[in-house]
Amino acid sequence: MFNSYVSDYLKEEIAAEGFVRNLPAFSEFISIAALSDSEPVNYSTIARECGVSSQAVKGYYQILEDTLLGRWLPAYTKKAKRRVVQAPKFYLVDVGVVNFLARRGHLEPGSELFGKAFENWCFHELTSYNLYAEKFAGLSYWKLSGGREVDFIVNDMQAGFEAKASRKITSDHLKGLRTARSDYPLKRAVVICLEQKPRKTEDNIEIIPADLFCRMLWAGEFF
Repeated sequence: MFNSYVSDYLKEEIAAEGFVRNLPAFSEFISIAALSDSEPVNYSTIARECGVSSQAVKGYYQILEDTLLGRWLPAYTKKAKRRVVQAPKFYLVDVGVVNFLARRGHLEPGSELFGKAFENWCFHELTSYNLYAEKFAGLSYWKLSGGREVDFIVNDMQAGFEAKASRKITSDHLKGLRTARSDYPLKRAVVICLEQKPRKTEDNIEIIPADLFCRMLWAGEFF
């Protein structure tokens, strides 16, 4: 199914509309973009892997966005007290398409790739609600150059969400939220996870199962 979808996309939307001259390079780019899904985008690195210029890669991402195959997530850089990553992330719109293009095969729960797929799903739940409910909230991510991050920030630190595909959340999973809260007045800190029941930590970080997160999100409880 996904093979047909990607083939039709390349033929009917890209080649037929004349978006790119080098279709093989663009096809290679899509696979690399899938591999870097949910990661900060480095145009130079992707350009080297595709054998094209950085400017061409920027154009390719613009095509993905224009054809509704993906969305950007900018970095949160306001009033940074420490050095933060400034490159945006790019999320393809369908986890199944990402898995096919990245040749992931079966995703084993608990694996890094399963976690990336879970993060992609959380991103699209947040963006879909933001659009359908016409909230027009600003969505971003925050990441220190040293590695600690918060996957999703709503508006100006109104809420921060970490997507953790784990059945047991530990203190290690909370480091990003706690670090962000030490630098900013983060009003609400949430971990979206696979635990069975919701709970709160002693410092008021909410641990929320994925299904409950969806219900709360679409009930307008977060923003």
